Amino acid sequence: MVFDLKTARSRLEKKQQELNELQEISNQDSKPVELDQQSVGRLSRMDAMQGQAMAQEQKRRRSYDLVRCEAAFRRIEDEEYGYCLECGEEIADKRLQIDPMATLCITCAALNER
Repeated sequence: MVFDLKTARSRLEKKQQELNELQEISNQDSKPVELDQQSVGRLSRMDAMQGQAMAQEQKRRRSYDLVRCEAAFRRIEDEEYGYCLECGEEIADKRLQIDPMATLCITCAALNER
């Protein structure tokens, strides 16, 4: 199967734009929590700290996905996009539709999960 690299690039650009927009939105949520107990109660502060931790983890995951996007763009340029990095077989188009940054075929991905 020959991959439609134009469609793949379009999917990646859309995913990258979505991730960048989410990063901008979440920057507010990951700001330091105010520790002044006079203006914020202890439980409210704990809730805010939990929200901050969750926002930071989401930001870390989005940053990782942005790196994966850049790697996928490089694979397109190198004409290696759509091929498993483990076995060299083609990655199913349905898998690439779900995750355009996928680097492993379903078989190798399942083996790596074990």
